[in-house]
Parts: sequence; structure tokens; C-alpha cells
Amino acid sequence: MRCVLALLLVQTAVVFRPAHPATPHRQTRPQNTRTAEQKVDEPVRLHSDLVVLSVSVLNATGEYARGLAARDFTVLEDGAQQSLNSFSAEEAPFAAAILVDMSVSMERKFGLVRAAAASFIEHIRDNDQVAVFGFNDKIRLFQDFSSARDITDYIWEARAEGNTRLYDCMDRAVEALSKRPELRRALLLITDGWDSTSRDASLDSVMKRALAAGVTVYSIDLIDDDLMIGSASYVEPLRRGRRDMQALAAQTGGRYVNSPQGDKLESAFNDIVDELRNQYTITYYSTNDRRDGRWRKLEVRAARADVTTRTRRGYWAPKK
Repeated sequence: MRCVLALLLVQTAVVFRPAHPATPHRQTRPQNTRTAEQKVDEPVRLHSDLVVLSVSVLNATGEYARGLAARDFTVLEDGAQQSLNSFSAEEAPFAAAILVDMSVSMERKFGLVRAAAASFIEHIRDNDQVAVFGFNDKIRLFQDFSSARDITDYIWEARAEGNTRLYDCMDRAVEALSKRPELRRALLLITDGWDSTSRDASLDSVMKRALAAGVTVYSIDLIDDDLMIGSASYVEPLRRGRRDMQALAAQTGGRYVNSPQGDKLESAFNDIVDELRNQYTITYYSTNDRRDGRWRKLEVRAARADVTTRTRRGYWAPKK
């Protein structure tokens, strides 16, 4: 989907493009909203009050439920039903950032992570875009957003060493994703520990930024369960790291994958590609025009009783 995003409003749930960039006045809401299916190749004009949701729908057997229409969905914001502006069930392109922990504790699993990342990239389509970041004491962009199906040689040559600057790397990746034109945006976080050296970002700050940019976080936990037993000094930080990964996935509508031995990595990556291709994209203009910076709870319901929906749990309203 080709659309240019001219401005990111960090404290709202979306990015937007004013109809007249030179005009300082606030964009007004159109009188007639659309519930018709939005064509994938049709540019979407995004406005400051437009909320964008990527929704995964699964049936009772865990398969993606296809064939749903706009009339099958109800969107609630703080309990108030919203009128859909656009709806897409097409296999729209996505932008994804893969974040690889390169700290010293990852040395034994680093090869598995690189192979899984390579497998993920092999399964993308021509219009999907993937970037690869690495983090330890430093943050490295191994590969900028590209549709190339060959992972860069730089990640094969990288070594596992140093500490874990996790949230600073997430912050940089989410910022890069927020500038992408694709409405479906995902961050794949692979780590076996907890943040130990970030200087600028925290769990709260990256959570808010991810929700504001509509980024879905998929966290893959490689922490050895045996290390979380007992009273050693590293036990509680490891437990906190696991809780943080679970919270990031749950709040943004993604998934948490536990794979201490790394044996589920490749299948998890392939499942994520499949999920991104089978999501529904829904947009609406919020009926709440207050700019109070408060949390707004989101809920998406499907008319079919045999399915469950998953999307981000809310967003912080913009401030005046």
C-alpha cells in the first residue's frame, strides 16, 4: 500500500497525513465514513484522529478465520461503539523489524537465531519490507528495510558479546517502523535475558511508542527455565525480563513464544509471517475528541461465535 506519512503524532494511536500540509488548522472528520473494503493498492489518507487496528482472528482449532466482512466486526473504545471508516481483508504488505540479542549469554543460541531470521526473510513477498537490528552494548542496523530474500552477511559475521541494550534498540526500531507507509507493522524481539544497559528508553516508553505507531510486538523468549530457579542475583531480573516480554506482546496484540532451547524459533517465525498475511485491517475515527492524554481501552468483537480476536489493547489519547 502506497501512502506517504508526513507526520507522527507520538501520543496518539496513529500516524497521519494532512490533506493540506501548509494549513495549520486541525483536520476535520469526514461526514460520511466508509465501511466498504479498502483495496490494498488504493492509497489511504490518514488523519490525526484516525485509529488503525491490525486484527488477528482465529477459529476454535487455532486456524486463521478468513472470509469475514466489515459487518462481522464491532469496535469498542472505552465501551463506546465506533463506526468503521475502512476495512481490508486483503493480504496487505507489512513492514517488520527483527531485533536480535547479541549479548554474551546468547553465544550458544546465536546460530539458531540467525538461521530463523534467514528463514523469515525467505518467506516474505516482493512488497514486504524487513529490517534486521542487533543489540548488545551497541545497537547495529544489520539490514535496512528491504524486500530482498537474502539476509545480509553482516549478521553471520557478528559475535555474541557484551551486555543487553534492549529497550534502546526497540525504541530505534519502532521509530523506524513508524515512518513506514505500510499499515501492518511488526517487531520481532529475540532475547534470552533482560535490559541491562539502555540509557534513553524504558519498558513504558517503548510500549507507548509501539502503541502510538501501531506496531505489533512478537517476543520470543530464549531464557533458560533452570536459571529462573533459586535466589541468585540474576533470577529476579530474568523473571522481570520474561514478564516484560509477555506484556509487550499482550498490550500490542502480538504473541509471546517461549523457546528456551531455541527449537521453536523457525516455526515461530514462519507462523508470524502467516499471521501478518492473514490479519484484517480496520480504521475508524474516534468519537472521543478530548485531548487529555488518557488511556483508551480498545476491544474488537466478531459476530461469529466460534472465533476469537486479538489486537492491541488500547492507546493513549493525544494531549492538547
